[in-house]
Amino acid sequence: MPDLPTQAPHIILCTLNAKYIHASLGLRYLWANMSRHGRPGLSDQTCMLEFTIARKPEEMATELLEKLGDADQGATQIIGFGVYIWNVLQTTEVIRELKQRRPQLKIVLGGPEVSHESEGQEIVQLADHVITGWGDVSFPKLCVALLDGPKPLMKIIPGEQPPLSDIQLPYRHFTDADLAHRLLYVEASRGCPFKCEFCLSSLDKTAWAFELQTFLTELHVLYERGARNFKFVDRTFNLKIESSAQILQFFLDRMAEDGAEGLLVHFEVIPDHLPDRLKSLISQFPPGVLQFEVGIQSFNENVQKLISRKQDNPQTEANLRWLLTASNAHLHTDLIFGLPGETLDSFAQGFDRLLGIGPQEIQLGILKRLKGTPISRHTETHGMVYDSLPPYTVRQTKHLTAETISRFARMAKYWDLVANSGRFKQSLPLILEPVAPTHSHFHAFLNFSDEVWRITQKTYGLTPEQLVDLVFDYLTTQCHKNIEMVRQLLLSDYVGSGARARPLCLAKENLPLGGDRQSKGTHKDVSQASKLRGRQDRHG
Repeated sequence: MPDLPTQAPHIILCTLNAKYIHASLGLRYLWANMSRHGRPGLSDQTCMLEFTIARKPEEMATELLEKLGDADQGATQIIGFGVYIWNVLQTTEVIRELKQRRPQLKIVLGGPEVSHESEGQEIVQLADHVITGWGDVSFPKLCVALLDGPKPLMKIIPGEQPPLSDIQLPYRHFTDADLAHRLLYVEASRGCPFKCEFCLSSLDKTAWAFELQTFLTELHVLYERGARNFKFVDRTFNLKIESSAQILQFFLDRMAEDGAEGLLVHFEVIPDHLPDRLKSLISQFPPGVLQFEVGIQSFNENVQKLISRKQDNPQTEANLRWLLTASNAHLHTDLIFGLPGETLDSFAQGFDRLLGIGPQEIQLGILKRLKGTPISRHTETHGMVYDSLPPYTVRQTKHLTAETISRFARMAKYWDLVANSGRFKQSLPLILEPVAPTHSHFHAFLNFSDEVWRITQKTYGLTPEQLVDLVFDYLTTQCHKNIEMVRQLLLSDYVGSGARARPLCLAKENLPLGGDRQSKGTHKDVSQASKLRGRQDRHG
């Protein structure tokens, strides 16, 4: 458990998470290393406040200043903000509010959003200092300089990257409430040896592993404290097989002692690297424990070469099929739309190929131009046009019009609601039936998406009952499917999903759970695996 300051802190570590369930691993690393790399007792002068982006900036500023208390004459107070693609706009407003109320307050920024292309960023102009890259060592040192002198001369401070053995692990700074109610992020390694140009990890020279036994000891302590939900943020969990095997064995040993109830472990894996030793361990896990996030991104070999992505497509496909047939792992796979050189038809071919393999989830993302990534070198050649505001989504390419990308964005939302939600297992194959002239599953669902958009003009706020009726109308009127067959399939889907109301198309059916109560629209749009997914804009 973290040591809490006995008086008003001099330093606050702060970030704005997307949702409460997310708990910042980066802030906890900083707190854990304040005394080690700053000076003795600096951790006791530090505290941490996490907000969500839904909070009003003025409310967050008020809470931060109340936590700091009034500054003694001549005393320095510091707030360090973790800045990411999902919170930069809101964080800018919080800092603006803080500087208006207390101009002498020292604001320090860190995180991927301010580590690259920092010149001209409004948030950087408002801040006193920016640490680019790793902050585990550099932030504590900067705090000592601000508090004790000599004052730093530079505004932009390159982060120091120490050996991982010099970094104090942060896991004691997860509270019991964190373990009970939030995602528990852990990492056995940092970095990535691959050079995929859309990813910030392409800037890493390699991957670095924490000392394995030290990490496993920390993992054991967390487990003994009651932690059962572990999300590994390693970019390449299965890169080093010996380490991967020992971590998997750790969880197998815990299950042998305590059973698997409540245990959920999520890894991001390299899709074409699954040797027999890992297969043997993976096959021992029961259903509901293992989740693998598998970044396919594109099956188009020309696109892969263009963006420096090395992927053995046949081996990837073989590994996915093995995982689906010989293991109980839940597979969350990712595809990225809008990559340089990708056309609508080539993406459709990749989608159909992945759909044919049969993963439980296919996450459909749209390319984002993350600051500092090499993907920018294709901007002129491939006519890449991006939003100027976060998350810097591609809006047009040489091969994809703005309207096509908008159509895809809507389709991705409906795909989450209908396919990834698991609510339409029986009726989804009817929606996906290929039709002329494309004979493509992708285009079939795109047609469904276009029709839903035409009718509703909404991609959110649709209740399960509305979705059932929309699917019914589409299949019976646009696809001319047998009405009774469709109704029975939807009935099976609806009841199986835990129905609580009564869609119009099922009004005459005997719904055992429904009655005539109105839906409150409280269903989960995506599965647990979707909630745990890593994304292109995630930074460990």
